[in-house]
Amino acid sequence: MKIHWQKLWVKIIFWLGAEILLTSIRLDNLADYSEFLSQQKEMASIFQADPTLTVNFVD
Repeated sequence: MKIHWQKLWVKIIFWLGAEILLTSIRLDNLADYSEFLSQQKEMASIFQADPTLTVNFVD
């Protein structure tokens, strides 16, 4: 797996700046929501890669 360091640093710096800014104006929930959305996209790509994977939810 090849890591694109420049892209990684840009994402880290952008994320950190957004966290600091949104926390300072008390909108940190917005930043948390954006993290949630990015994790959802990542999970969707995993499930597309292996469509036979099933998850059973128990109430």
